[in-house]
Amino acid sequence: MSAILTLNAGSSSLKFALFEAATLKPTVRGQVRNLQTRPVLEVAQQELPLTATGQHAALEAVLHWVKQQGGDIECVAHRVVHGGHAFTRAVPINASVMQDLWQLATLAPLHQPANLQDIEQAMKLWPLVPHIACFDTGFHATVAPVQRRFAIPRAWHDKGLERYGFHGLSYAHIAGAMKSVLPADKQGRVIVAHLGSGASMCALKQGKSYATTMGLTALDGLMMATRSGSIDPGLVLHLIRQEGLTPEEVETMLYKDSGLKGVSGATGDMQALLASPDEAAEEAIDLFVASLSHHVGGLSMALGGLDALVFTAGIGEHAAPIRARLARAMEWLGADLDEAANTAHAPVISSPQSRVALAVIPTDEESTMAHQALECLGD
Repeated sequence: MSAILTLNAGSSSLKFALFEAATLKPTVRGQVRNLQTRPVLEVAQQELPLTATGQHAALEAVLHWVKQQGGDIECVAHRVVHGGHAFTRAVPINASVMQDLWQLATLAPLHQPANLQDIEQAMKLWPLVPHIACFDTGFHATVAPVQRRFAIPRAWHDKGLERYGFHGLSYAHIAGAMKSVLPADKQGRVIVAHLGSGASMCALKQGKSYATTMGLTALDGLMMATRSGSIDPGLVLHLIRQEGLTPEEVETMLYKDSGLKGVSGATGDMQALLASPDEAAEEAIDLFVASLSHHVGGLSMALGGLDALVFTAGIGEHAAPIRARLARAMEWLGADLDEAANTAHAPVISSPQSRVALAVIPTDEESTMAHQALECLGD
């Protein structure tokens, strides 16, 4: 069987899938979770503990498993977080493309280096098949200019320092999938809340990205598992000038030691926080919901109103209490939650009389990548 292999490296997991090249039907899906602590390869109803931590060891295990299955790999599709200005659609990977992507690595330090190292590793194993880069930033090429710009001197904007947005592969999938879940009159002005270890929101106008919460990097916007989200830029200057931290120490703090983990003092895992009786855990949850509410308000204003909000990704798909708390905060917008549907994780969790539709749609970045790779090969 000829197959498309997708490799999707996130901040806490490595997901992969095999799709029939002829039909794009998925035949295998798996992941390595807990990359940095106790990595486990989950595939074909098996859980295989790994002896080494980190992205490199995880990819080695995945590639070894795929190789053992036999069959022909027609192409390998790779998720790449940052494509900058140059890459707004999937492209075949060559030396020139890799050089350009390494130039963007400092703008996505949690993801881009791992993405590119994975590509290099996979290309050594399958040197004769096409490797395709699929970009998280590409979906946001349609963002309105006023939503893209920072209030910085024009010369720096002209050098590319602007809002790019991320999680685009997820948003592309939801933009298509919501057509079978939401009524036609609720598809015009939609906020999609991608809530996982990394979290962001995207305002869609007629299925296209109009505004988004992440910025030049994947640090901006919503509070996340270990990332701070939006903060006063002066805080960064204070940490460097008055507290004596190096830029590298500040980077580590904002990317790896902040967010839910930083506020709770314990963990960035939302399910663990929801189960905890600790006051600091409750404070972390309160701050997370406040962050969601703040950005829903801003994106609703940008859209000129709101027809629907779609929850997706780990927290969005599985944390019913978080969905309920945000829905209650959105009552001023006309949102009315169906508590039973929410508890059951139903596709539609709003009541019939709700002016704003509320939905839960599982994301599928791998399927988006497979489709984009096939289109790229056909160009």
